[in-house]
Amino acid sequence: MIKVEGHSNLYRDENTGAIVNCDTAGYDQYINTITQKDLRKKELDEMKKDINDIKFLLQEILNK
Repeated sequence: MIKVEGHSNLYRDENTGAIVNCDTAGYDQYINTITQKDLRKKELDEMKKDINDIKFLLQEILNK
């Protein structure tokens, strides 16, 4: 691989000519961010479900 001038994490593949980004720390950070967003979304969805269950139970109590 040939280092791309002016870029610390970019390399050119000698066989294909493709530019390859070798910034593993940046990639790991990106994956961590995506994972955290997914966990927050799941938690929020669970909280919405719980609130709907509570609303249903309160309606049941009021109807008695």
